[in-house]
Amino acid sequence: MADVQNMFSDPQAVARYTEGPPRFVPGYSAMLSMAAILLAERARDDARILVLGAGGGLELKAFAQAHRGWSFDGVDPSAAMLGLASQTLGSLAPRARLHQGYIDDAPEGPFDGATCLLTLHFVDVEERRRTASEIRRRLKRRAPFVVAHLSAPNGEEERPLWLSRYSAFLAASGVEPDQAAAARNAVTNHLEILAPTQDEAILRQAGFSDPTLFYTGFTFRGWVAYA
Repeated sequence: MADVQNMFSDPQAVARYTEGPPRFVPGYSAMLSMAAILLAERARDDARILVLGAGGGLELKAFAQAHRGWSFDGVDPSAAMLGLASQTLGSLAPRARLHQGYIDDAPEGPFDGATCLLTLHFVDVEERRRTASEIRRRLKRRAPFVVAHLSAPNGEEERPLWLSRYSAFLAASGVEPDQAAAARNAVTNHLEILAPTQDEAILRQAGFSDPTLFYTGFTFRGWVAYA
């Protein structure tokens, strides 16, 4: 976790951050579009949306452009990444209130929807459960929660196969070999990747209903569930 915190506070890494997700996450732009669609199924035209892990501002910008009446509360532990989010949003920035910290630092809501994208794989299982529960507590009844992060089968043969496929995707995306090797090493050795069944169980334990898989990108998966 310390390495992750250092990465998101390093000025050079922060400056390059917005280049990363489209190259390192299969179908990233489409995943953001799908997340906006899933939120909009139940969120009203003037919805207030909670975005946990909002640093960089890519999802905030995508959601704000897709739905002109929505407003946002974005939460992230890195002040530098929140500064980048403001830059990314540009003229859309007045529609987003940014809060430095973790889920406990988020407003109480209640919110019309929430997202947590590419974030939960940075924390351990117990903190994931607690975070999911705190998100649910801040949502209106039956409001959607869209979550996506690293998630892959944990069998002795399946996990290495999916990691190899991910490495091949990075190479096909033009990622330099040393960067691809570093990315796979970080995924393998520094992040706690759960199996999809475990991720769904966490959503249910937090009180969400009907968790449904909507996105699969090799070692990444995403669900929508309801408060």
